[in-house]
Amino acid sequence: MLAAGIGARLGFKATQPPPKVLLHFGGKSLLQFHIEILRRHGIDELVLGVGYHHRDIDRQIAELGAQDYVRTVFNEDFEEGNIVTLWTLRHELCSGGPVLLMDADVLYSEELVERLVNSRHQNCLLLDRGFDPGDEPVKVCVRDGEIVEFRKWLSAEFDFCGESVGFFKLSTEVAKKIIIQTELYLCQDRRHEPYEETIRDVLLTSPRGTFAFEDITGMPWIEIDFVADIERANAEVLPRILAAESKRRAAMIIQRDMDRGETQRL
Repeated sequence: MLAAGIGARLGFKATQPPPKVLLHFGGKSLLQFHIEILRRHGIDELVLGVGYHHRDIDRQIAELGAQDYVRTVFNEDFEEGNIVTLWTLRHELCSGGPVLLMDADVLYSEELVERLVNSRHQNCLLLDRGFDPGDEPVKVCVRDGEIVEFRKWLSAEFDFCGESVGFFKLSTEVAKKIIIQTELYLCQDRRHEPYEETIRDVLLTSPRGTFAFEDITGMPWIEIDFVADIERANAEVLPRILAAESKRRAAMIIQRDMDRGETQRL
């Protein structure tokens, strides 16, 4: 999980604003949301690529009692860009077995992680068609069922387009290719380019069918980049997430009671 950035675009008046992963919504930090959701969906370990105010993040991990689950990897050059943080996490990405790569500055319903983890595809990303086009969103363009572009600006013909959430499921093979591409960028002194460019390079040069997408249109989530995002997260997105969680818990209780009834009859 990439969590090293300063979050300068939030424009806080405080001289030293918190890392975005420590922003609170409904009494919980984004970090706490991540830990609870990922644990519930069987993720073995959360490794955070940290930089800005990394000791505050370590302190929060301790306060949550999550030292046995969360590990941090420090990127001393965190001001140079997220592609450097991706490189800092190279060993974790390529250690063997499937891995999730996630942006830390996202508030989301756990349905998104469930969709990603349970996808039948080895390599996939999440796509939301209900987005506001502009320069900011990383766009995913699809033609004939295949991703044909993955960038903030459009340069390909497509059947439909959506926004990338910034969550990826990767096989070991594809993760290694992304890290090889990341090293190439750093050797070419392209460290200020967004890390998504390395994924794009691998995605668009891989054989057809290697990389897929899961459509999560309608599910609540928001990336926190600006102050307006914080306001919208609290006013609109969090209430939808909490409502979805309440509905989900109710459905689980009903299913549990039905299963118990079946067992008793047997």
